Amino acid sequence: MTESKMSPDLQNKLITMQRDEITGYHMYLKLAEITADARNSATLRKIAEQEQQHYQTWKHYTQRDVNPDKVKVRLYYAIARLFGLTFAIKLMEKGEAAAQVNYRSILQAIPELEPVLREEEQHETELIDMIDEESLKYIGSVVLGLNDALVELTGALAGLTFAFQDTQVIALAGFITGISASMSMAASEYLSTQAAGEGQNPVRSALYTGVAYVFTVVFLILPYLLANNYLVCLLWTMVHAILIIAVFNYYISVAKDLPFRRRFVQMASISLGVALLSFIMGNVVRLVFGIEI
Repeated sequence: MTESKMSPDLQNKLITMQRDEITGYHMYLKLAEITADARNSATLRKIAEQEQQHYQTWKHYTQRDVNPDKVKVRLYYAIARLFGLTFAIKLMEKGEAAAQVNYRSILQAIPELEPVLREEEQHETELIDMIDEESLKYIGSVVLGLNDALVELTGALAGLTFAFQDTQVIALAGFITGISASMSMAASEYLSTQAAGEGQNPVRSALYTGVAYVFTVVFLILPYLLANNYLVCLLWTMVHAILIIAVFNYYISVAKDLPFRRRFVQMASISLGVALLSFIMGNVVRLVFGIEI
């Protein structure tokens, strides 16, 4: 099918997909230039070549060149810097998939494209799966730190809130509890990784666990340092917990192709359930023992 025989709507769809491919080409090349790992850099260049081949496939039908979306290139470059290569790449691929809502109508108009594009997409997916990123190797350690901190500290803060009803005291007690627990958890992760002997660095595993734990502690305690009403502080702590759970599970769902909703609901239910029980226990302890601060 030549450009002259195309409907304006079909031509616009092809140009949109062509622009997505050339944008991907420039993004992968940019990421390859800043990637220290030689194997990952080579893989990114191969993916860029695949994107360029896709671009040429669309160009064969549109008979024109299109410019990349430079804003999108900069955006995904920044995302890769902040959250890692795998997350940025898979997020971009998801975006492309979402944008291809008119894919079926294009194939109906140009059926000979289907086997060519299917083979190219399969090869590109295989290349993406070859990317070996260190941070994803230690995602289990991060999960351990976040999960333990969320469950333990949301529960502790809920209990302390009704037991003490003083935001400064609650913040201090929560901080001491959290930091002590983070060191304990990091040490446990070090010993566990060392004993497992699965090729992971015990020090890095402990570091990922400890840092994730401390970050969670600080974020959950923050409301008690900024406000005076202990109930408002507790409410914001629960909001912070849900935000952490949502952001982290979204990251995991994209980077490791896992379902988001089930993991989010499970993690949120456990954390908030423990917090509710601790909240009740704190109130009971305060009433039974007559604690007043």
